[in-house]
Amino acid sequence: MKTFTMPGTEITAPNVVLGLMRIPDKTDEEIRTLVRTATDAGISFLDHADVYGHDLHGCERRFGEAMRLTASERERLTIQTKAGIVKDGPYFDFSYEHLVESVNGSLAALGTDYIDILLLHRPDALVEPEEVARAFDELAAAGKVRAFGVSNHTPRQIDLLRKYVNQPLVANQVQLSITHAPLLAQGVAANMQGLDQSISRDDGLIDYCRLHDITVQAWSPFTAGFFDGPFLGSDRYPELNRAIDRLAAKYGVPPLAIATAWITRHPANMQVVIGTTNPERVAASAQGSEVPLTRAEWYELFRAAGYTVP
Repeated sequence: MKTFTMPGTEITAPNVVLGLMRIPDKTDEEIRTLVRTATDAGISFLDHADVYGHDLHGCERRFGEAMRLTASERERLTIQTKAGIVKDGPYFDFSYEHLVESVNGSLAALGTDYIDILLLHRPDALVEPEEVARAFDELAAAGKVRAFGVSNHTPRQIDLLRKYVNQPLVANQVQLSITHAPLLAQGVAANMQGLDQSISRDDGLIDYCRLHDITVQAWSPFTAGFFDGPFLGSDRYPELNRAIDRLAAKYGVPPLAIATAWITRHPANMQVVIGTTNPERVAASAQGSEVPLTRAEWYELFRAAGYTVP
């Protein structure tokens, strides 16, 4: 498993992350097997959110109940969670009171004294950055949160927070896959008049994160679009699947590993957040951590997914 020191932290992070949003109905043993399979493959970085599960902190609570981590087991894991979404409505809340309450709830549910990284889950249009800064300062001073970041944020939204927040924002978790790659596709086709791909919708988010030492975390790395099913094995992407299958055979890995490798091949040291609860798929995804796709192969997959290379 390829690892790197996450900028702004002392965390040695793997480039594949296990997301745990789908465990609320899993048994204790199923959860333990899932986490053990991940850690055996080198995936020691776990992703949660307060809203994952049937009720508030539901998945965090199931994880805590199933794992009952000892101090030494906890030290070997990097646990990240998210706050800011309120399901009732729904709406977003980055107020001081909500963020502190959410973290306290996450700590209790997870059965831990600290969270390694806290992300602001989705942008709050009513954000008062001074409130966020106050919450972050208190949580950091109390030792409850060691590092902070965001999810689904634009460069300007991050800039607004950075003006007030004292801690570095170390991660931005965004949707990214071979077939959902506008964050990369726009720059490839910049200045191509009349081509929809050339329109900038994110103000150069990937480059911004690289410039400011913010780790990009890719969620839904195997999903075709916005929760509309996987692209692997889909008859909507025959050319892409042929290319993936050929490269999987070349490198001796499952197709999932090639989909992972397309993201980990990028020099930005991105992390791939996998959300499966199938241990075999976890192990297959992990194999993509170090697959050395060539530039030609990376662009072949990009073109096969329907993007233009001028």
